[in-house]
Amino acid sequence: MKGGNKILKYKGKRIRANDKQLVYRFFSVSLVILFSCTMVSFYLRSILTIDWKTATISDFSNQIQTIYFLGSVITALFVCLIAGGLYYRYRIDSVKQLHHRQKLARMVLENGWYESEQIQSDGFFKDLPSSKTKERISHFPKIYYHLKDGIIHINVEITMGKYQDQLLQLEKKLETGLYCELVDKELRDSYIEYTLLYDTIASRITIDEAVAGAGRLKLMESVYWEYDSLPHMLIAGGTGGGKSYFILTLIFALLHTNARLYVLDPKNSDLADLETVMDNVYYRKDDMLKCINQFYKDMIARSEAMKQHPNYKTGENYAYLGLPANFLIFDEYVAFMDMLGRDSAEVINKLKQIVMLGRQAGFFLILACQRPDAKYLGDGIRDQFNFRIALGRMSELGYGMMFGSDVQKQFFLKPIKGHGYVDTGTSVISEFYTPLVPKGYDFLEEIGKLSNKTLTDPVADEVKATGSD
Repeated sequence: MKGGNKILKYKGKRIRANDKQLVYRFFSVSLVILFSCTMVSFYLRSILTIDWKTATISDFSNQIQTIYFLGSVITALFVCLIAGGLYYRYRIDSVKQLHHRQKLARMVLENGWYESEQIQSDGFFKDLPSSKTKERISHFPKIYYHLKDGIIHINVEITMGKYQDQLLQLEKKLETGLYCELVDKELRDSYIEYTLLYDTIASRITIDEAVAGAGRLKLMESVYWEYDSLPHMLIAGGTGGGKSYFILTLIFALLHTNARLYVLDPKNSDLADLETVMDNVYYRKDDMLKCINQFYKDMIARSEAMKQHPNYKTGENYAYLGLPANFLIFDEYVAFMDMLGRDSAEVINKLKQIVMLGRQAGFFLILACQRPDAKYLGDGIRDQFNFRIALGRMSELGYGMMFGSDVQKQFFLKPIKGHGYVDTGTSVISEFYTPLVPKGYDFLEEIGKLSNKTLTDPVADEVKATGSD
């Protein structure tokens, strides 16, 4: 109800049928007014002193035929040109808003999503009947447009009319037509609100801005991984898509908290190099199996210990008790499963238990692979990864595995490292850019500094925190 009142308070600028020429109308009217004001400034003294009772047309004609008049016209045109250029240069967002509203009006008109009636038009002589008719719009759907803080809000009234189905499925048209990314779609009282991210790449942040805390990690200006509520992350992407740098960024951000990290790299590649600067980094088969088993046992032990904590409260999680989060970061997950062969069933069962029970205890998984094959993410495991990111080039089959085969989304490949798509748990797929990493950035050095700091300031023993012996 609160949200409904907010929409009723201000929905945005109403889209009308005559907005189909909004850009032309805005600039033509504005420039005509500016031109007129400039011309008046040249002749203001003459206008104030002129005797309108004795003035004749020939007097005005003589004024027009002078060099002064020609110079004033050229000056006024030059002023209009400069003003138009400056407005377009420094108020480009305002111009784009006009374009957006114009496109929305044309979308309705060209698709015929309005009601009209034929009325008889007046002839040249109004007292004589005319056989000509013209169309008059009797009902134009109420659509409102509002841009604030880089977010576009489009509210469409739902009237249960014959065009309701089309108005309820506008996301694809809005994304491609406005070149924006849908981040939310919410049905309200009598309205449906489409929320789109405007100029997505402008919302990209740097690695220093990727801050973790209070159960969430900032990844873009408008994208957060709320790991306390959406506990597990699935990352997919081919070679060269920026997957390794993104995982290193996650590690770097999480090390700023009191979280405990466990890193598995079965291919002994980039993440394995972290072994030299931080603990709990494994790339050998046996070591990785031991790590998974221990991670699982620690989760079970904490779940039992939390219930014995003097401050335990039903419904509260690990953070309420002041316990640190634990992250198992697994790169090339599918490659590891292939390495195990028949022994993979036991590992899959352990991971299934972690994704099902880990949220309240603060045990989270970050799985990365080239493609989330159902062979190793079956039995509902993949469905538990509410936060999903696909980076780089992927096939339609890969996107289907990642986000679902029934997703109505057009995926575009951009030659930008770190570009991809994200589902933040709302089942709405949006364009995504990983945090920018400066050229020459030394992850090993920076992560090493944080790891040393963490080692010198260890977290208090959890058994003592529970109040047990």
